[in-house]
Amino acid sequence: MEKIIPFTINDLAKITNHRSGEIKFGEKMITVPKEADPIAFLKTCDAKYVLVGIPEDIGIRANFGRPGAASAWDSAIKSIANIQHNRFCKGSQLVVLGQLNVTEEMKEVEHLDFNDIDDRSKLSQLVEKIDKDVSHIIFNIIKLGKTPIVIGGGHNNAYGNIKGAALAKGKPVNAINFDAHSDFRILEGRHSGNGFSYAFEEGFLKKYFIFGLHENYTSKSVLDIIKKIEDRVRYNTYDSVNIRKEKDFNQEMAQALEFINDDFYGIEIDLDAIPNIACSAMTLSGFSVEQLRQFISFFAKNKNATYLHICEGAPDLGEDKNNHLIGKLIGYLITDFIKSNNQ
Repeated sequence: MEKIIPFTINDLAKITNHRSGEIKFGEKMITVPKEADPIAFLKTCDAKYVLVGIPEDIGIRANFGRPGAASAWDSAIKSIANIQHNRFCKGSQLVVLGQLNVTEEMKEVEHLDFNDIDDRSKLSQLVEKIDKDVSHIIFNIIKLGKTPIVIGGGHNNAYGNIKGAALAKGKPVNAINFDAHSDFRILEGRHSGNGFSYAFEEGFLKKYFIFGLHENYTSKSVLDIIKKIEDRVRYNTYDSVNIRKEKDFNQEMAQALEFINDDFYGIEIDLDAIPNIACSAMTLSGFSVEQLRQFISFFAKNKNATYLHICEGAPDLGEDKNNHLIGKLIGYLITDFIKSNNQ
C-alpha cells in the first residue's frame, strides 16, 4: 500500500460542509490513522467498503482519447463527504483509503504525443506500471474481506481491478461492464480500450458481459472475436434495448446476471455510456442516469459482487459552473451500491 497517498481526517474536515442539525458522511467516514499500517487497520476495521481514487488519464491518452478523467476523484470525494448520514445509508460503512500516487507518471505524460509511436510506447509502459499498483491495492483490500469502491481514472484500470480480485480469490473472476464500448480491443500495448482483453488473455477474467454496447462504435473485428468465444464473452446493445425495443432492460439485466453470477464478479461502470456526461468519449445518446442507478442496485444485491469501479468521468472537460455534477453522480452510484449490497 506504499503507493497510496492516505486521505486523512484533516482532509475530510476541509471538504465537509458542516451544518447545524445535520450529519454528513464526512463526519462519519473512517480514515486510516496517521501512525497506523493501512493493512493492519483495515483488518480490524468494521467498515466493509474501501474507497480508492486513481487520478490518472494516461490510459485514455494512450487510446487517443481526451484527457480529463484524472479530475474525477477530487470532485467525487467532495460530493461524497457531503452526503447525508442517515438511516438509508451511513458514512461509517466507508473507509476512505486515499488515492494512488500517480504524480510522477502524470508529469511524465504532459508533453507526450499519442500520435508519435515512441511516445505511445511510453504511455503504454506507464499504464502497465499503474496496472501493477492497482492490482496490488485491490488484492490487499479483497484479501482482507473488504469490498473496494474504485473511482478512476481511465477504464484501463479495469485490468488491475480484475487481476487483483482474481489473485485475492485464487481463481479467475467475472465482470459486468456498463459501457458504450467493449474495451476488448487487440493486445497492442496497454491503454483504456483493452483492459478486459488483456485480463482475459492472461487468465484473470473468466466470463465477461458488456451491457449496452453502441452499435455505431463497435468494430467488426471485436464483434468477430466475441462471436468465437461467446461461451465466455457476451453482450447486448443499447440500440436493441432502448431504441428498437427488441429487448427489455430488466430482462437483459437478469440474463446478464445469470451469465456471470456463477462466481465472484466486478461491476464496471463507464460514465461515457450516459448522455451529456463530460468524459473522453462523450455521447448524446445512451441509457439514463436512472437506468444506471437501477443497474448498480440490481447487480450489487448478489453475494458474488466483489468490487465497484466507476471510471471515465472528466469534470475538467465539463462546464465550469457545473463541474461538481459528475462528483455528485458518482456519490449517488456509490450509495446505491452500498444500500443494495448490504441487504
